[in-house]
Amino acid sequence: MNPQDRSLNPDNTGHGHGGKRKNAGRKTQYQEKTVVMRVPESKVLELKAWLKPRPEDDRRVDVELHPIQIQTQLDIPYPLESVAAGFPSPAQDYTEDFIDLNKYLIHNPSSTFVLRVNSLSMKNAGIDIDDQILIDRSLKAEHGDIVLALINNEFTVKRFMKEKQQHSSEPKIWLKAENPEYPDIYLRSEEQLIIWGVVTCILKKLR
Repeated sequence: MNPQDRSLNPDNTGHGHGGKRKNAGRKTQYQEKTVVMRVPESKVLELKAWLKPRPEDDRRVDVELHPIQIQTQLDIPYPLESVAAGFPSPAQDYTEDFIDLNKYLIHNPSSTFVLRVNSLSMKNAGIDIDDQILIDRSLKAEHGDIVLALINNEFTVKRFMKEKQQHSSEPKIWLKAENPEYPDIYLRSEEQLIIWGVVTCILKKLR
């Protein structure tokens, strides 16, 4: 065979160059034809952020809510004076008061429940996956509260937003995600919102 005929065979593997190779070429992200467009340089980052895939809404039908059962009292000593986040004062080597964590964390035991979080939608509010939150059903939600909301029988933890409207006597109510990667929730006309309870505490272990 003439050596120059090698390049005519697409299956020839004798050389590392030339010819069509299996799985070669740029991989497509979208399952459709793409086009090239020119955009202002100042808008490049904004368009990239808009094109970035966003997590789906984290509403769930099933959540595990555990009632509070206060069985013992735990008194923890603490100094009368506050201590800066540094070296304590030598004069503060004594305690003269105690705090009961049950009473400090839970004001209404019969209406307080514990929920383990499984979403990052409230990350910027200090709530991470596997954190446990205390939810008090006896409290009325106010603007800015973090709540456990029920929308068409689906639960979600979000910040409750209640804003006045210029041309309406009814306030605008929506649920804010504290993570820009998750969508805020604006109710549609057919959706029903029930505030199941207000989050009063985040239980987070540091080690």
